[in-house]
Amino acid sequence: MAEDKARKLVANNKKAYHDYFIEEKYEAGIELFGTEVKSIRQGKCSIKEAWISIDKGEAFIMGMNITPYEKGNIFNKDPLRVKKLLLHKTEIRKLDQQKMVQGYTLVPLEVYFKSGRVKVEIGLAKGKKLYDKRADMAKKDQQREAEKEFKMRFK
Repeated sequence: MAEDKARKLVANNKKAYHDYFIEEKYEAGIELFGTEVKSIRQGKCSIKEAWISIDKGEAFIMGMNITPYEKGNIFNKDPLRVKKLLLHKTEIRKLDQQKMVQGYTLVPLEVYFKSGRVKVEIGLAKGKKLYDKRADMAKKDQQREAEKEFKMRFK
């Protein structure tokens, strides 16, 4: 309970849940500069087209857009620059081995503040086929209809 209150969500990637089956989740820190953190505090961050790459034993997040801080000047960085993820070596090795399996990829799911630090939730994901997406959409529609009927019955 106290942990949830300390966690402030900044950005989430709903599209990842639509496009992938999320097998496992990991929490990682991000190596950022001061003006980037200030911009994230204002909620100006997007991970919709971001992905995670592992290169030479280090994890990086690519395509994460952090809008430049308005009051920053020469200290602003490129909004789409590659950012290093802070994970333990064993976690990186494990993720790299699992990623080698056919069809698996690493996607960012959420960016949030936890105890004043910027964290990203990473998902080990397997791509969905078109019929899987359709089945999920049908299931959600059916659930929505059932909730609507339930509300109307007990009004």
